[in-house]
Amino acid sequence: MNSVVFYGYPKCSTCRKAVKWLEEKGYTVSRYVNVVQAPPSEGELKELIAQSGLEAGKFFNTSGEVYRELRLKDKLPGMNEKEKIEQLASNGRLIKRPIVSDGRKATVGFRPEEMEKVWRQV
Repeated sequence: MNSVVFYGYPKCSTCRKAVKWLEEKGYTVSRYVNVVQAPPSEGELKELIAQSGLEAGKFFNTSGEVYRELRLKDKLPGMNEKEKIEQLASNGRLIKRPIVSDGRKATVGFRPEEMEKVWRQV
């Protein structure tokens, strides 16, 4: 059985669905990081972003209250990757969830069809 680190929020229904989906695919969550209580550090975020192959902007929870309050929709286009990562590390509620990582690859958000491409067991 393969294990993954899961960055989520226990009260998030999407996160609960994602954990269930992963378990059905034969994965175990070896570590569950509550991003609201303990947001990943800038270093962890850099690693996750690199593992995902995406840019930092894709890691923002664009439908979240904090994202709207900070008017990040207008600010993000003018920010560089370092500034985006600093912003994400400053408040876990800004992070799109879940983030799933096995140390080599990572996904952000939960869309079963996208998850299947990355987390399909061979």
